[in-house]
Amino acid sequence: MALSRNRQLAIFWLFSSIVAAAVLATVMFAGNDKTVFLPGDTTWGHHQIEMQCGSCHGDSFTDPMTLQNACMDCHGEELEVAQDSHPRSKFTDPRNADRLEKVDARQCISCHTEHRPEMTHAMGVTLPTDYCAWCHEDIAEDRPSHAGMGFDTCASAGCHNYHDNRALYEDFLLKHTQQASMPDLHMRAMPIRNLASYLDWKPAPAGPVPASATADPGNDYAHTIHDQAGISCASCHGAGEEWVASPEPAQCGSCHENELEGFKQGKHGMRLAVGLGPMTPALARLPMHQERLHDALTCNSCHAGHEFDTVKAATESCLSCHADDHSQAFPDSPHGELWQQALAGDIATAEAVSCATCHMPRINKNDSDGAPVIVQHNQNDTLRPNEKMIRPVCLNCHELQFSLDALADEMLIRNNFSGQPSMRVESIDMAEERSRTRDKDNSVY
Repeated sequence: MALSRNRQLAIFWLFSSIVAAAVLATVMFAGNDKTVFLPGDTTWGHHQIEMQCGSCHGDSFTDPMTLQNACMDCHGEELEVAQDSHPRSKFTDPRNADRLEKVDARQCISCHTEHRPEMTHAMGVTLPTDYCAWCHEDIAEDRPSHAGMGFDTCASAGCHNYHDNRALYEDFLLKHTQQASMPDLHMRAMPIRNLASYLDWKPAPAGPVPASATADPGNDYAHTIHDQAGISCASCHGAGEEWVASPEPAQCGSCHENELEGFKQGKHGMRLAVGLGPMTPALARLPMHQERLHDALTCNSCHAGHEFDTVKAATESCLSCHADDHSQAFPDSPHGELWQQALAGDIATAEAVSCATCHMPRINKNDSDGAPVIVQHNQNDTLRPNEKMIRPVCLNCHELQFSLDALADEMLIRNNFSGQPSMRVESIDMAEERSRTRDKDNSVY
């Protein structure tokens, strides 16, 4: 007896469902691939931790405050340091209630919605690029210098950064209007790191080292800063049955807490911060050298077990992984030539420029006199938006106008600043003209 058409469809539907479920189960459990559940591609900033859904969503995928708290857990300190130009408090002020009808800027996800690649712009912004117009549509009336400018140009390098306008504050711009032409680079230098003088070294006693361990570091360890400080094998590895062959990064952080904290905030270490395994270059979305794709990135990746060679870590370690145009152009760039002079002993390393000089700058941790100068191990801290690099990096050697122009020139960035900027950012000119107008009219805008 022939089956009815409805029964045939029902059997086909049931069979198809079973097959689909089997395939899905195989992908999920046998292949351990959960990407099938992602509603869309994750941004460059978060794609490494996209499989740790709970780090952003918690136990609930519907509570907006859970997402907000997750954003602030990672980015709150950065916004505090940046002196956020648009803090949440600005939009909880009743006087600005009308602005919430245009965009609810109390929540990070109002402007940064993940898993929406079709509408995601630079910096993970998912609003139209002219969003500034929603609140500042009359800016040309208040500031004639802005007449005729498109609102989709506000966030250009050298202009406005929604969260941090320190590089564009008028008093900062005016301070540099009379600055002399760029001095000889050899007359300028990076701040000298001095963390060692602030650390209270308490090396562990040298206990028995297991015979199975290769405990003779030879000349690699001898004369390193750790050796000079009396750090024994047991200080890092433990001893006897407690011997740990690869003690970092947690053990490194027992002394280098600030460095480990920064490392976990950047792309190199952010997976460790959410309980995932170390990043590998294969997970990057920038070109990387094929032979390094599956190397785990930890402290030893750059500093090497018993060498702790900060000179090697400053450039050689970076270029051993990174294969993008900007990185590959470094050796033949003016910065790279200075670095080669330093390696040859012709100039001091503090007067040269390495990859770390710009991407892992030396900072005053507490932003006060007498505080330790440390290396910022969050290599993304000054990367995007790139004008964040001006104060802690560029102005150590260059004048402000050149820095603004260079960071706005995408081709110049690609060839690692080999040449002169092809454009001029008018921020300083506009600040100077505005100052002259105020003086003339004796009025304040």
